[in-house]
Amino acid sequence: MANLKEVRTRIASVSSTQQITSAMKMVSAAKFRHAQTAIIGMRPYANQLLDIISDIDTGDGIQTPYHEVRKKEEVLLVVITSNKGLCGAFNSNVIKQAQSRIDYYQSLAQSTHLSMITLGKRGSEHFAKYFDNVVASFDDMLDNINFDAAATLADDIMSKFCTKQYDHVELIYNQFKNSLVQIPSTEQFLPVVPHAVSHEGGETASLNNDFIYEPSKKEILKQMIPLTLRSHFYRVLLDSLAAEHGARMNAMQKATDNATELLKELKLSYNKARQAAITNEIIEIVSGSEALKS
Repeated sequence: MANLKEVRTRIASVSSTQQITSAMKMVSAAKFRHAQTAIIGMRPYANQLLDIISDIDTGDGIQTPYHEVRKKEEVLLVVITSNKGLCGAFNSNVIKQAQSRIDYYQSLAQSTHLSMITLGKRGSEHFAKYFDNVVASFDDMLDNINFDAAATLADDIMSKFCTKQYDHVELIYNQFKNSLVQIPSTEQFLPVVPHAVSHEGGETASLNNDFIYEPSKKEILKQMIPLTLRSHFYRVLLDSLAAEHGARMNAMQKATDNATELLKELKLSYNKARQAAITNEIIEIVSGSEALKS
């Protein structure tokens, strides 16, 4: 009977876990739909801004401080993870991507100095232990992502780039593709590089749209570059948020499915043990009856 009690305890425990994971999956699904709507709505706007500034010929003396390409002596990595776990390999993939960039820059030259800004407690906790130059953490920003907060942080990074505190800035995050696929990505944030469109065969070409500019390309470029960079940074945060909820929804679905399978196995084991116990009791009763007859 001790075995039966142990199996009943495990069945109750797994059933409780199944209810929790199922509820978490439903919550993540609701949050995922909101995050997916936000990023799908933001992408066309952000891409159109990139198309416009890419159409402006920066080779004819139209330059901004954000275009200045310098030797990579001061490099800033902005690493975006999540504040919570239970989302599969979401955080570990970003951390691995960031570590590969750290290893790459450290292998280039001794003169390259790396700094890091983290968004998300998972990344902040990891790099606080294994990286000695985390200059700032903005974990609370992910609890309520909004454009004003993203723009403020982007403006601070842009300001430090213009004052040459940083020579190169990269964003490392999970790009949202769909609910099942999140792509660990590294994007150059500063200096600004022309946006390109891919063609067949892997070739790329700069966009050439028929835009009319008033008052002039130079004036428009000066105003649009900061706006485009703020929008780009905000889009990356929304990408990461949608990818996080998609990863968590799938992780909770798999956990629920695993709990269901485990429950089937435990109930089968319980029924077998219960049947064996009943059979033993019947044998004991029959054996005692036969003994009394003799």
